[in-house]
Amino acid sequence: MQQPLQRGAGDCHGQPAGGPAAGPAAARPGREPGPVRPATVFLSPGPTAVPDEVRAACARQVVLHRSREFDQVSGFVLEGLRRLFRTEGRVVVFPCSGTGALEAAVVNTLSPGDRVLAVVMGLFGDRFAAIAEAYGLEVDRLEIPWGQVPTVEQVVERLRSARPGAVFLTHSETSTGALLPLDRLVPAIREAAPETLVLVDMVSSFAAVPVAMDAWGIDVAVTGSQKALMTPPGLGIVALGPRALEAVERARLPRFTWDLRPYLAGGGDFPYTPAVTLWFGLKAALERIAAEGEENVYRRHRLLSAMVRAGVRALGLEPLVRDEDASPTVTAVMLPEGIRPAKVIRRLQDEHGVVVVSAQGHLKDRAFRIGHMGAVAPAEVRAGMAALDAVLAPMLAGAGHGPVPGSAAAAAEAVRAAAAGSSGADAPARAAGVGR
Repeated sequence: MQQPLQRGAGDCHGQPAGGPAAGPAAARPGREPGPVRPATVFLSPGPTAVPDEVRAACARQVVLHRSREFDQVSGFVLEGLRRLFRTEGRVVVFPCSGTGALEAAVVNTLSPGDRVLAVVMGLFGDRFAAIAEAYGLEVDRLEIPWGQVPTVEQVVERLRSARPGAVFLTHSETSTGALLPLDRLVPAIREAAPETLVLVDMVSSFAAVPVAMDAWGIDVAVTGSQKALMTPPGLGIVALGPRALEAVERARLPRFTWDLRPYLAGGGDFPYTPAVTLWFGLKAALERIAAEGEENVYRRHRLLSAMVRAGVRALGLEPLVRDEDASPTVTAVMLPEGIRPAKVIRRLQDEHGVVVVSAQGHLKDRAFRIGHMGAVAPAEVRAGMAALDAVLAPMLAGAGHGPVPGSAAAAAEAVRAAAAGSSGADAPARAAGVGR
């Protein structure tokens, strides 16, 4: 059974008690000054909590990146990532954020004048499209209302009319908590437009949602270290199938730092210094995933999602995304008029040490987001729901609602208990229709 993260007193993912996290700090514009309570329950959609063994690996002394020791680490990491992507293709890992990896995917596969169909379901689908536009590509946006996902027919119909050279998809839209059904959508795209490249943002789904890159026909998949891979931010990851590897040689967009060709041709050498200690951390994270078991990891994420959704509904609230379209890694929760997300978020941390984050874009003042990916355990979700009870129940009562105090925690615990008593830990999630 997955255990909650162990942290020392005053510890906020490595921050010693009495350090900057515990003392007064100068406020950024728009932020309140004053002391910040260290997090004890970290329910962020990214970066996520870093397990102790991953932190310890990141804290070790650096080694030469052209040494036999690092060769062994990089070989282990690349093979582990290929296994999770379910690909026989190549994987490249380099120092950047997920956004940098998205940019690398664009500049290494496309050329001036190429047309792109971008399926935009939220902020990060919009970012993927904006990267292509920044390089002068012709982008046709299929705009989907935030919190919804397109039908396969919508995408295929637009694909046939736009006739793009590439399609951009966001598997798990972190700004809304919506999940694309890649297992049905990508094969339909490949059938309707066999020559079109399929590029997928998997930043907040990879290692939490099963994928089959080769079997489904995905050409490029992108992720980062800081979400379900439980490693500090700083590693961008790009997986390339055979058609993408051919496209890398044809691509004519400008590229230097993001150029993947030296990685692909280097026989294991790196064209510039990698983030050595993060590689050690990622190795430890992959070992943790292997120890838990991939299928158990996926079941746990579905369970956490079901617990969160049951908890917020017990308070009379609704997730932004309907159950059948929900990502198992993040849930956006809508709030009624008169309750400001910023106040809820601040009180959760200041009074209970629970970290959640605001929604984004036009939903920023209407919703907040709960992350439940990576190293998060059911006990931590239950603690987060108990904090929601304490903070939100009085607010909702004052706004004309009447949840029973403790109802969110009780509902989440009921889901966990049902899972523990069933033959499969994801039975409640399946019953609720959560995830795919």
